[in-house]
Amino acid sequence: MSYLLRVQLPDRPGSLGALALALGSVGADILSLDVVERGAGFAVDDLVVEVPPNALPDTLITAAESIGDVHVDSIRPYSGVLDTHRELELIDQVASARDDRMQVLVDGVPRVLRVGWSTIIDMGPQGAYRVVGSQSAPETQAGSAPWMPLDKPTVLDPESEWVPQIWRDMDTKLAAAPLGNTGKVLMLGRPGGPDFRPSEVARLGYLAGIVATVLG
Repeated sequence: MSYLLRVQLPDRPGSLGALALALGSVGADILSLDVVERGAGFAVDDLVVEVPPNALPDTLITAAESIGDVHVDSIRPYSGVLDTHRELELIDQVASARDDRMQVLVDGVPRVLRVGWSTIIDMGPQGAYRVVGSQSAPETQAGSAPWMPLDKPTVLDPESEWVPQIWRDMDTKLAAAPLGNTGKVLMLGRPGGPDFRPSEVARLGYLAGIVATVLG
């Protein structure tokens, strides 16, 4: 069983080693690490860890937070494919797709940006509508998107009136970015959190911008 941990820890020598030892003490192996964000004296990392069968995720939180100044932002099951060049791989997949490139994009984004689902939204005569959605995208769609058109990547207020109630019930964090100058928007949902950090929104913006040129 693998889990994705988002951990905030001191940005100083030895912190990551201490965390690895603490997780190892409960039988967890770190499979990959991504630096999500660095701030004044702290770092936010995404760790994919493998644990023995029947191990409780709470033990990972307890082990990590046994170290001073370490805080677990979130933990959730992880079934994605590990790849240190995720964005580049997805861009290549979109570029080489023969059929619906937008579908290839939304199916790949959850793995690349570690979110629950993604959709592409456009504006029509009747308002906003879903063009395509990932296989994991909720059946319930937003009836409107008053924040469109969008000119830059941004975090969306998950408590706004336009957000379907079932999304709110699942505490879905939302972010979106324009797909170039097409008027379309790539929207991400992360049920249960954690919140989108500025560096993640920037990554979303870069990915959407590059893919927009590929889509033509």
